[in-house]
Amino acid sequence: MKIVIAPDKFKGCLNAADVAEAIAVGARSVDASLALDLCPMADGGEGTVAALVAATGGRLVTRRVVGPLSEMSVDATFGFLGDDVTAVIEMSAASGLALLKPQDRNPLNTTTFGTGQLIAAAIGEGASQIILGIGGSATIDAGIGCAQACRFTLLMRDGELTSMTEPLCGRDLPNVLMVKHGRGEITNGVQITVACDVTNPLFGDNGAARVFGPQKGASPADVERIDADFLAFAERTGKMAEAQSPGAGAAGGLGFGMTAFFGATLRSGVDLVADAVGLRGRLRGASLCITGEGQLDGTSAHGKTVGGVARLCRELGVPCIALAGSIGDGAEQMISEGLTAHFSICDRPMTMNESCRDARTLLSRVAANVMRAARSSPPPATLPLK
Repeated sequence: MKIVIAPDKFKGCLNAADVAEAIAVGARSVDASLALDLCPMADGGEGTVAALVAATGGRLVTRRVVGPLSEMSVDATFGFLGDDVTAVIEMSAASGLALLKPQDRNPLNTTTFGTGQLIAAAIGEGASQIILGIGGSATIDAGIGCAQACRFTLLMRDGELTSMTEPLCGRDLPNVLMVKHGRGEITNGVQITVACDVTNPLFGDNGAARVFGPQKGASPADVERIDADFLAFAERTGKMAEAQSPGAGAAGGLGFGMTAFFGATLRSGVDLVADAVGLRGRLRGASLCITGEGQLDGTSAHGKTVGGVARLCRELGVPCIALAGSIGDGAEQMISEGLTAHFSICDRPMTMNESCRDARTLLSRVAANVMRAARSSPPPATLPLK
């Protein structure tokens, strides 16, 4: 019996590779002859680098780069997939909101420069393809810092040349007249795909400033200023179509910058990850897929790993069971998305701290129970176990 184990992380508890291994331990305790394919997953956000590297036998690379504030330095890790030509980067590793203390959060002062340094480092290591996850950003600079770090030519209002020692940040946006691209930059010829599950445009009522600015520390006055700056920047650079496209407002406008200046493509995070790890091919011929995440609820269908895995399993006719730390409102909707069944790993009343502490054991225990049930009962038509 071939079983694909394709879970997301249990946030704050176990990464996706650890979740997959705990499930595998439980399954093997019931039947050591099982053919298990461990395929840690992610949705393009936090944990994507670790999941993709683990799922493809890749490697990790760490670089010292500029943090979300120009005076900060951080050690940021990115990965190479097993093919050693595809790099996977999480912008939050360099430019993430979580890297800042609450009192330091001000998107006028933050920069995507460090993210650009990671892109440049990946290309320097031989990457010809880059997967960029842009969740969890502290920034709202429309990607000008990222472009600067990748040595794009930025024409400034005062005629001065940009310096690699002075990263551009959100408040510099009104002073950037043009971002020249397609002129021999290091990113030329590199295929960049951005994992993005938001559909916000760059500016307007549903734009980056109004929707995401406050959570990054922008005051009401800042929000209006930044929104106006975005509109003017799109007009100056002749990129209005890109600015109004779905996802342009992601990561404080980095979605816009990546499409407008880097020629990147925006895709659903979980679909992008599924392609990168070859999940479709790994599911072919499988008798069962076991997925999972920390909290399964009605939002799991929208851009999250379990929803993406379940839909692919439904398409391929593979039964799919989800294991979760907790089951929330709307989880039953996931049955229509392709789940065969879902189970909480908690086998008794317990606190979240207790469930996190014992997560490995609990995952192994419920996985073993799933396998016992699958082996002891004749498979129904909707669960064609082989």
